Amino acid sequence: MPLAKALELAQEYDLDLVEVAANARPPVCKLMDYGKFKYESAMKAREARKNQAHTVIKEMKLRPKIDPHDYDTKKGHVVRFLKQGDKVKITIMFRGREQSRPELGFRLLQRLAEDVQELGFIESNPKQDGRNMIMVLGPHKKKTEAMAEAREAQAARKAERQGGAPAEQSVEEPAEEHAEA
Repeated sequence: MPLAKALELAQEYDLDLVEVAANARPPVCKLMDYGKFKYESAMKAREARKNQAHTVIKEMKLRPKIDPHDYDTKKGHVVRFLKQGDKVKITIMFRGREQSRPELGFRLLQRLAEDVQELGFIESNPKQDGRNMIMVLGPHKKKTEAMAEAREAQAARKAERQGGAPAEQSVEEPAEEHAEA
């Protein structure tokens, strides 16, 4: 259809004439509300960004001669990071004579990997890098799944708080009792 007629039709229906395929012969155009189209595409992009997850590598540093309680604390941090869907880089730092005993660090990393086996897997095997030994653990579930799970748990806690225990309301005593005293 001629351009003038298409523009007239667009004005009649209070719509915009938008060129869809400029390289086609003849060019293809569409009648649409362009403002609404831009708004909807912006909302889709915003929703996609909201659901997008950034891959984060958290780092945990240990020493070969670590106390059992300190090990449990560090392991707890690693568990939390893996539950959140983040990768964890575990570094064993060797100092002085400890460098001649890298098997201590290797055993410690293997023990940690076995302890968090249900949450993550060894993405990069332990390897010596100068004074440090490094291993990377990856989570079994993706970051987006972990984020969705966390949102559901938060919504459940919020619903439980609102529905479970009603807020206490203060009841004022009648003014007559105060007047008698």
